[in-house]
Amino acid sequence: MNKEMPKIVSSLRTHLVAVPPCIRKATGILINGKRIKSLLFSTDVALISNCDADAIIAVYPFTPTLQITNAIIDVAQGPVLVGVGGGTTAGPRVKEIALDAELHGALAVVLNAPTKTEFVQELQGHVDIPIVLTIVSLDENLEERMLHSGANIINVSGGKNTVKIVQALRKIDPYFPIIATGGPNEETIMDVIEAGANAITYTPPTSADIFKEMMENYRMQCKK
Repeated sequence: MNKEMPKIVSSLRTHLVAVPPCIRKATGILINGKRIKSLLFSTDVALISNCDADAIIAVYPFTPTLQITNAIIDVAQGPVLVGVGGGTTAGPRVKEIALDAELHGALAVVLNAPTKTEFVQELQGHVDIPIVLTIVSLDENLEERMLHSGANIINVSGGKNTVKIVQALRKIDPYFPIIATGGPNEETIMDVIEAGANAITYTPPTSADIFKEMMENYRMQCKK
């Protein structure tokens, strides 16, 4: 019996942004019935609308706004984990942005690394979707952040130390849901998966890079 999964791609979706296939080796995280293994890290609505990732993680360095949140949710083909601040943006504003994200269909909300543990606990009583707390350094109180903050999922974004942070978290709790950045290639992605990450964040090429490649192909076709 043929167990290979059939693949169908429409004629106008030939430039779909594909996440590295090795991410499928992760266990995934089941969030309200949706299994998430790959997350596209982007706020580019064109990329978000044309990717094969299981979900979108939309965090950005600007003050979160309802307009950005709603625009991303509107164009996404799958679930969205929405950044709601927690660093520069804090307090009641974050709570309201998080609640609005939930009411507009976000799968989860993502808090920045500087978010105080007490605030995460407060937010738990304000929204009914999972809270993802970001960890960026081995110098943080990892046990407190993972087990006593009220977060449902940890998002590790530690640069070159991502693998070490995931390993340290796994020593504290072997089962707690962990998302982690995968790095630039399949080797670094597999390192993060083997360290214990359940789901992987993938940073895609920019629209400009994709378009540059297309334009080069067009120029080649025009040569006689």
